[in-house]
Amino acid sequence: MVGEEGAFVLGWDEVLTEEELSVTLKVLCMSEEEFQEYKEQDGWEDDTDEEENSFLSNESLSRLKHPCKKLLCDSVLLTLQSYRSDLKADQDLLNNKEAFERLSRREQQALHVRYGQKRILHQLLQLIQ
Repeated sequence: MVGEEGAFVLGWDEVLTEEELSVTLKVLCMSEEEFQEYKEQDGWEDDTDEEENSFLSNESLSRLKHPCKKLLCDSVLLTLQSYRSDLKADQDLLNNKEAFERLSRREQQALHVRYGQKRILHQLLQLIQ
């Protein structure tokens, strides 16, 4: 379900791996009976209903069912805990010109990437809480 990399790709405006995350949330939030039925049917037949097509845009994230929101929220919090620093510490380092310039070019780039990832995760938390 998750693909080879085992991760979902989030953007500023939408989930870029929308189908994978949508299916994963549905399956993980199913009852045992629903899951058995899902397995017997080899998944869902062509899900073309309009709600499914916009399931994970930023506008629709707040409309997720509570179990899906909780699962997604817990996942985001676990991901944020895996970083060595928090969003504020990275922002402070970016704003401190002297400290930032002491970093190697590679460390500066990594800081920018890490800071962007954390901002997206915090935005997602705000959308689902």
